[in-house]
Amino acid sequence: MLDHSLPAAHEVRGLTTVPLQIFINHQLRVLDGRTVNLFLTIHFSSESRTKKKAEPVTWQVSGWPARILQLEMDHLDGVRYIDRMDSKTFNVKWAAQNE
Repeated sequence: MLDHSLPAAHEVRGLTTVPLQIFINHQLRVLDGRTVNLFLTIHFSSESRTKKKAEPVTWQVSGWPARILQLEMDHLDGVRYIDRMDSKTFNVKWAAQNE
């Protein structure tokens, strides 16, 4: 069994640490149309706010970072992850327990 806290586990899943940043005027462009609920590879451009000024930022990201960026941009538009999910994948037992 793989210990999820180990760096090797993060590498297998494509997880990376990204420092907290504030972005304004963002744009996403799809580079790979394949999806896992969200696009696999995107180009992200924005301005990063620092204490003194806004600086241009561009990233070409795949995997986990691409999914996180897309989810955060969705949140700004009021879209939740569950809104993108295939309802056939929902656990039907939860619906009965919540009634």
